[in-house]
Amino acid sequence: MAKELANADQTIFLWINGLAGIFGPIDLLAGLLAGDYFVPVGLSLTLVAMWFAGPDKGTRQRYQLGLIVALTSMALSSLVVLIVNAQYFRPRPFETVDVTHLMYMPTDSSFPANAMAATFGMASAVWGVNRKVGTALLVAAGIYGFARVMAGVHYPLDIVGGAAIGVVTAFFVFKLRDLLMPVLVAALRLARIFCLA
Repeated sequence: MAKELANADQTIFLWINGLAGIFGPIDLLAGLLAGDYFVPVGLSLTLVAMWFAGPDKGTRQRYQLGLIVALTSMALSSLVVLIVNAQYFRPRPFETVDVTHLMYMPTDSSFPANAMAATFGMASAVWGVNRKVGTALLVAAGIYGFARVMAGVHYPLDIVGGAAIGVVTAFFVFKLRDLLMPVLVAALRLARIFCLA
């Protein structure tokens, strides 16, 4: 079973990575989208905008609590990936297969994809407070994952594993948020005193 799954993962990877090197402008776009800056910075700027958004105080507070969940989810997702990587190391596709490279070659474990855990953790948390913006961020995170496979730095299961960690972590943090609500609301009140919220 594991061997069939690994073979299917490699077959899908080769198909997606095979899209690279055909048309220069598409490669340029995929390399830009797969990089460490474009999508993560876009998600981060969206979080900053949401911190100050909202037509009324109640909505703004809901968004701010959601953003605290998003940042916590991102951090915990990265911690989970770190723990998994301490137990299991998967070589990057370019180390085992002939691939078309569209970006630099990372040296950490391919599975699970840390970038996906972080971005899906943030996007899922935003989805929990604003469906429209959250859906847009989830789509952006999915495109980011596809681009990283096309760029030759992850297998598809690396992306799925990282995304699953991010989504589950966001769900867990939302449940934890309910327990910590009085502390979070007090922290937001303090931030308002200093004009930070």
